[in-house]
Amino acid sequence: MAAPELTAADVDAATARLAGVVQRTPLQFCPRLSEQTGADVWLKREDLQPVRSYKLRGAYNLIAQLDDDARAAGVVCASAGNHGQGVAMSCRLLGIHGRIHVPASTPRQKLDRMTDLGGPWVTLHVHGDTYDDAAAWAVADANDNGGTLVPAFDDERIMAGQGTLAAEIMSQLGGPPDVLIIPVGGGGMLSGCLAWMSERSPSTRVVGVEPAGAASMAAALDDGGPVTLSHIETFVDGAAVKRAGDAPFRVIRDLGGRVTQVTEGRICSEMLALYQVDGIIAEPAGALACAALGTPGRPGPVPVEAGQTVVAVVSGGNNDVSRYSEIVERALVWEGRKHYFMVDFPQEPGALRRFLADVLGPTDDITLFEYVKRNNRETGPALVGIELGSPDDLPGLLDRMATSPMVVEKLESDSAFYRFLV
Repeated sequence: MAAPELTAADVDAATARLAGVVQRTPLQFCPRLSEQTGADVWLKREDLQPVRSYKLRGAYNLIAQLDDDARAAGVVCASAGNHGQGVAMSCRLLGIHGRIHVPASTPRQKLDRMTDLGGPWVTLHVHGDTYDDAAAWAVADANDNGGTLVPAFDDERIMAGQGTLAAEIMSQLGGPPDVLIIPVGGGGMLSGCLAWMSERSPSTRVVGVEPAGAASMAAALDDGGPVTLSHIETFVDGAAVKRAGDAPFRVIRDLGGRVTQVTEGRICSEMLALYQVDGIIAEPAGALACAALGTPGRPGPVPVEAGQTVVAVVSGGNNDVSRYSEIVERALVWEGRKHYFMVDFPQEPGALRRFLADVLGPTDDITLFEYVKRNNRETGPALVGIELGSPDDLPGLLDRMATSPMVVEKLESDSAFYRFLV
């Protein structure tokens, strides 16, 4: 049998290298998810790292191992934001110049943080719409101008650095968890934690969680190797990767790693719960692992048993506050509390008043009302958004709409038109 590409010893060496650089982030008991699942759920708070994500672990572990010539030539990376912050801080700490390539979809908050963390040691370059677009530019930059490419996930040194999370969790718990839930973009953290756990705690079930709109690792495992997805949803920007890493894939495949997916709406609902109940500001990718445990009455894709010790990694907290209106909207739609309709109103006095009195329920609220156009003098279609007090109120609303004199069409969430609303 061939020697494994990544071992627990590699991760242990990274742990020693990172001493005094990364924070030993809290392992925090979560009463909300524990009550919901019956398990003892703990949150590994990597959002409390100096760069507000776990990415410092891998970036520093790689850059710190460069020789003098490589350090003089500088480093190059691509990032959706968090990896770039890890590289930026590593460059400043080690006195190495870095060039960071980011997609245009990177939130402004992350761009500002990269500049602040790296100071004069880093320069930022914006290219394309996705991480993969920026990655192509970074490769070209390294080839044309020199410098060591620091991948976000596709390098054993990066993977070993991210795997230090597993060792730290075990130390904090004082024993192995039954289940460890890891968010997945390119697979760096999952492969690193799997490599360490497979040797140090083989009984621990390690599960990776991807956003449903960017399930590149699942595609790789299904196809027998990384494939480039033709389209991805970029909302979960910290895990929006079109192609899983080759090195992480091999480790995950060889160790029998498992991945599952959660929808963007479920992620948004979990982000709001983390904020409103637990007081944690998580970015979309940071809420991935917790979202896999589900919500009250709607179990998630990672089942756990009562009494088990479960650890979910909150991988990052670099969320732009301006995104919360979209997060609330997506959460309400996913929860079944927000719906949109095209309503053809008769153009006569009192039509809107009758709609409010006869169609809306006592806890329903109109959140959007906009005339589209007037087809003729008798009717005029309007786009109407309605927020329900409870998802269970929808059948009654639809029944009242069906018996009203107005023509009503419900807009389905998978329609092309719906994407202009959410």
